[in-house]
Amino acid sequence: MIETERLRLRPWRPEDRPAFDAMLNTGPMMRHLGGIQPPAKMDAMFERRLNDHAHFGHCYWATELRETGELIGSCGIRIASDYPPGALVAGMPEIGWRIAEPHWGRGYAREAIEASIAWGWANLDARAIGAWTTIENQASWGLMERLGMTRRPDLDFHHQGYPPEDPVGAQIVYILTRPGTTDQDA
Repeated sequence: MIETERLRLRPWRPEDRPAFDAMLNTGPMMRHLGGIQPPAKMDAMFERRLNDHAHFGHCYWATELRETGELIGSCGIRIASDYPPGALVAGMPEIGWRIAEPHWGRGYAREAIEASIAWGWANLDARAIGAWTTIENQASWGLMERLGMTRRPDLDFHHQGYPPEDPVGAQIVYILTRPGTTDQDA
């Protein structure tokens, strides 16, 4: 689907399911995402990737090293279609990334997301692309800032998958506007 200098982003396949859990459902990976998840939640997360690709033609793709084919994460762009009523991000293209711990600190997330953003501008009729995380996840919002995204507190929301009192559900939003538009156009 997308190739960069070091990575290949491709649709998920059913046989990727065991690697998906092994990479993504670890304590450090899930620290800002509600902790290690039960099998049913991981099944739903994997199915969402398959369904997003089938429905929209893109998703948080399987991300592998071009040189070896090793699956190292899930990165890409999806349509924010499963957010609470009234969340202003609903329907917006959303970039996201999760790189397996052994591959942290090598720039893979940025490389994959820059390619995903370029793909989004070339293939989607969107005025903006968003990303969100918790305030505690400085690594993620730090990357959002390095990508040139702008913090938009007016778009913050509480993720419906978490009780109102759970701070993991409190999402801060960053926006990248299509070249030639402004944040107010988003």
